[in-house]
Amino acid sequence: MRFAAVLNQDGGTLRTTDVSAFAERLRQTLEAAGHSVQIDIVARREVAAALERVVAKRNVDVVIAGGGDGTVSTAASLLMNKKKALAILPGGTMNLFARGLGIPQTLDGALKSFAEGEVTAVDMASANGRPFVHQFSIGMHARMVQLREKMDFGSRLGKMTASVRAAWATIKNPRTLKVTLTIGKTEIITRATGISISNNLFGEGHLPYADNPAGGLLGIYVSVARRRRDLVRLLLAMLRGKWRDSQHVEIHQADKATLKIRSPTKKFSAVMDGELFGLERETVIEIHPGALNVLVPARNAQAKAA
Repeated sequence: MRFAAVLNQDGGTLRTTDVSAFAERLRQTLEAAGHSVQIDIVARREVAAALERVVAKRNVDVVIAGGGDGTVSTAASLLMNKKKALAILPGGTMNLFARGLGIPQTLDGALKSFAEGEVTAVDMASANGRPFVHQFSIGMHARMVQLREKMDFGSRLGKMTASVRAAWATIKNPRTLKVTLTIGKTEIITRATGISISNNLFGEGHLPYADNPAGGLLGIYVSVARRRRDLVRLLLAMLRGKWRDSQHVEIHQADKATLKIRSPTKKFSAVMDGELFGLERETVIEIHPGALNVLVPARNAQAKAA
């Protein structure tokens, strides 16, 4: 296969890695397996443009995105509904989409899996036409990301520490949103502390990522917890993959949902694949089955086919 790699030298694990040395290992590993590869090492501000260039090239079969969640999400958006496949070098904090695909969680482990990997199709989702691969959230999660972005951190551990601090600050002063959520013919009117909608249902017993990335259904999670202790319990349940055990979250599934904000505040924020953006008062979220080709370890592709 013909690979093109874009490595974000400012993103996630790559920020503290000798990127030039890793790029050489990447080249040697793929060429030893009979593949060809071209590699671009870029700064964060250049990632989107670099990905656009390689996606546009005709002589590329697989685009390797190396960096955090933002880099992976940008690459997936550009590759949506295209024949080229995405390969993920998991350099983020949690790498939740990569985990769902069975990608090894170290850079070198992921690299080795590419050499004998296979291409398979998985789902993507969108919010008002804006694609995402993992999760769209409003309420507590968006507030937590807003607070975390104001903190200084220069490493993966620093980001995790900042996330814990931001989560606690959010839980201490919870805010609610009055929303209408339409799922099929059902209309839910509620005051929620948070709503998360995932690209396929989260699995049980682990961090929140989809066990089946080609399941064809959105996972819709509505937090009805308001008291501090209940929010703490919900956060712990989420981290342990015990969503269904919590009495403070309502879970739904559908291929499409419409979210309307009823609260009087003028400006709202949402977080999608870890990135903040302005939220419209009405958002249509839908899933797009098989819209993304991905390179996964061969055993994962075989298990999916079985």
